[in-house]
Amino acid sequence: MAIHLTKESKILVQGMTGGEGMKHTRRMLAAGTNVVGGVNPRKAGRTVDFHDRPVPVFGSVPEGMDATGADVTVVFVPPAFTKAAVTEAADAGIGLAVVITEGVPVHDSVAFLDRARKRGTRVIGPNCPGLISPGQSNAGIIPADITKPGRIGLVSKSGTLTYQLMYELRDIGFTTCVGIGGDPVVGTTHIDCLAAFQEDPDTDLIVLIGEIGGDAEERAAAYIRDHVTKPVVGYIAGFTAPEGRTMGHAGAIVSGSSGTARAKQQALEAAGVRVGRTPTETARHVLAVLDAGA
Repeated sequence: MAIHLTKESKILVQGMTGGEGMKHTRRMLAAGTNVVGGVNPRKAGRTVDFHDRPVPVFGSVPEGMDATGADVTVVFVPPAFTKAAVTEAADAGIGLAVVITEGVPVHDSVAFLDRARKRGTRVIGPNCPGLISPGQSNAGIIPADITKPGRIGLVSKSGTLTYQLMYELRDIGFTTCVGIGGDPVVGTTHIDCLAAFQEDPDTDLIVLIGEIGGDAEERAAAYIRDHVTKPVVGYIAGFTAPEGRTMGHAGAIVSGSSGTARAKQQALEAAGVRVGRTPTETARHVLAVLDAGA
């Protein structure tokens, strides 16, 4: 019923005792997530109560894993400490690290992603909203109350558009929604999620959200053409972006015609993907495809 994150996942929160860590740990627990511990070397041995749910704080990821059997960590630490946090988790052998932190230096991301790959740790992010398997588990900052379990898999560069499509398609619901992040270098790509959704027996349709800049969507289109048999519906943020202007996301770098929304749309449509020009139109495409296959 999900990819990468299930009701069996046991989650540590690195930076749980900070402001953002506390807020979102509370929200994850309210969604039914099995948060088994926090990590803060300066507060090891303490326990934090979240509405009568006590969560222990460990001094390190290895200590937390040994004590709880945790297989996922969610990282809420400042950018300057993110490299060390993810490296510690990867060296401990954790299966999945979800890096929420924004503003991580690219050279730090390159270093810890290389370390994670060598250790067999999947990284989602950095600068991402995380992922949610509705009704099972929520690792990150995605709102848990805007959708339900269902038949759609979603992979997105944009956090806000992840939430909007989840809400637009709430009556159908999702197996898993993955926000991979919009930085130039990320640990999990569109292609990684497409492959996982293709293998998931409960995902009937895949929604892919991209944005201007880079060539990730063009590469995803080639992968869809060659390997994905399930229907895919796409949306590219940036159709109305003015030419010659630098846009907000670190990964949204357009050079000439490369990386434009139109170029990405053409590549996806050539691979058989229906592409909407707005989130609402994208949702209508999803409904039409599901109705046709019902």
